[in-house]
Amino acid sequence: MTDFLFKGDFASAPQNIPAMLLGLLLAFLGGHVIAWIYMVTHSGLSYSKSFVSSLIVMPTVVAMVMMVLSNNLVTAFGLMAVFAIVRFRNILRDTLDTTYVLSVIVIGMAAGTMKFSTAILGCGLISFIMFYLWYTNFGARHRYDMIVNLHWSRPVTDLSQLRQLLERHSLKTICASQRSNEGYEGTDLSYRLLLRDPSRMDDLLIELRGLTGVSRLTGLKSEEESEI
Repeated sequence: MTDFLFKGDFASAPQNIPAMLLGLLLAFLGGHVIAWIYMVTHSGLSYSKSFVSSLIVMPTVVAMVMMVLSNNLVTAFGLMAVFAIVRFRNILRDTLDTTYVLSVIVIGMAAGTMKFSTAILGCGLISFIMFYLWYTNFGARHRYDMIVNLHWSRPVTDLSQLRQLLERHSLKTICASQRSNEGYEGTDLSYRLLLRDPSRMDDLLIELRGLTGVSRLTGLKSEEESEI
């Protein structure tokens, strides 16, 4: 069994198993570095834990793709054809779903080109990475408890009263969006809040509704967000 695992490539150019493992692990670690940088530097409302996970898996999958291709032009065209068929027949909205599809395609191509050791070791490492991401919940961030959207009809110079109210209830207040449109008076505001006491979220909304100048108020809990 050990001989088959480490000497099971029957393609025209068998893989160097230690070099293959080193390349896959290096791709895995490189993906981690990029994912950590993305998590630290990302700002805005479009953060996606699934995208962070795909940043870790994709380098490993791409490294495996290059090992399977190994300068074989026919195999390269075959990979593009198979992936184009899958992409045409299925609309994948989740980046991690796309990574799963690409992973099984590459594993199938490794088996089909008789690179059995590459298929087995690559499948094992990718499976480990997937379980690792799921178990550790890697990429999840808890930087705020709720999003508050409101319309401010008073002048922008009077926002200090609104900020004081928000800061009284929160440890951290971030103005994520401030938009003024021609044609009507006032400003649309969006705040992200890390609350001092998350159980008093309703009290904050009640106080905001009683503040002069606030209208069209909505509050969204962080656990209710879907791919923000």
